[in-house]
Amino acid sequence: MRYAEPAPAKINLALHVRGKLPDGRHSLETLFAFCVDGDKLEAEAGDGLALTIGGPFAEGLDAGEENLVILAARALASSAGIEPQATLHLTKRLPVASGIGGGSADAAAALRLLTRLWRIDPMHATAVAPGLGADVPACLLSMTARADGAGDAPRLSAEAGVSCVPILLANPRIPLSTGEVFARWDGEDRGPLGEWREGRNDLEAPARALVPAIGDVLDWLGQQAGASFVRMSGSGATCFALFDDEAARDEAAGACPPRWWHLASVLR
Repeated sequence: MRYAEPAPAKINLALHVRGKLPDGRHSLETLFAFCVDGDKLEAEAGDGLALTIGGPFAEGLDAGEENLVILAARALASSAGIEPQATLHLTKRLPVASGIGGGSADAAAALRLLTRLWRIDPMHATAVAPGLGADVPACLLSMTARADGAGDAPRLSAEAGVSCVPILLANPRIPLSTGEVFARWDGEDRGPLGEWREGRNDLEAPARALVPAIGDVLDWLGQQAGASFVRMSGSGATCFALFDDEAARDEAAGACPPRWWHLASVLR
C-alpha cells in the first residue's frame, strides 16, 4: 500500500528577533501559519531506506543520508526501536532556501507519514522533531501556532483572520541562506509580538541587504488590488500577500512577473 502526505508551505505572519539564547541560537517570537499547498511525500514498504526526488525544484537536491527526509526517518525509527524500512518519493514543489520551511516541512511530513506506515506511537515523532530543526515541530503540527525562544516548542493558537484566507506567495528565485540573514541582524530588540498584524519581520532588513529583489517583490505585492496584508516570510526571500477574496488573489497571480516563482493558495 502506498501512503501520501502533504508538506505544507510554512509562513511566518510575524517574526520578532529578541536576542540570543545561552546556547547561541537566536531568541524569537513568531506566529506560524500554513498553506494548503506545498511539497508531497509518498511512501511504501521496502527493504531498507531509499528516497527519490522529483518535481520542479528537485534539481541539485541530494537524496542521500544528509537529506532531512532520510534523517527524519532514521531518527523516528531509532526512537521507536525498529528498523527503518521504506521506499520514499518526494515531489519538490517549493523552492529551496526560500523562507517557507521546505526542508522542515518535508522532514515533518516524513514523521507523519512513517508513523502511519510503521504503525507506531505518534509521540515518537513529537520527541524527535526538535532535533531535526527549529521549524520542524511547527511543521509537524502544520496548524497556526505561536512560538518563542528557539521556536521549537510551538503552541496552537486560534488567531483571528488566518484560517481560510487566500494567500499569494512570490519569490524572486534567489536562494537565501538563513544563517547569513541571521548573521546580519543588527542585534536590536524592537519589542515583543502582540497582535500579528501590528508585528513585523525583523529579518526583512538583513534579507533585503543580501537580496535587494525582495524589496521589488514586496512593493509589487502591495500594489495588487485586494491585497490586505504584505510581508516577507521567515528569512526570505519568499514574500506573501493576504487577499480579501480568491478572485483578487487569482488576478494578482495571473499578473505575477514570469521571472518570479509564485503560488496561489489558502491558509489552513
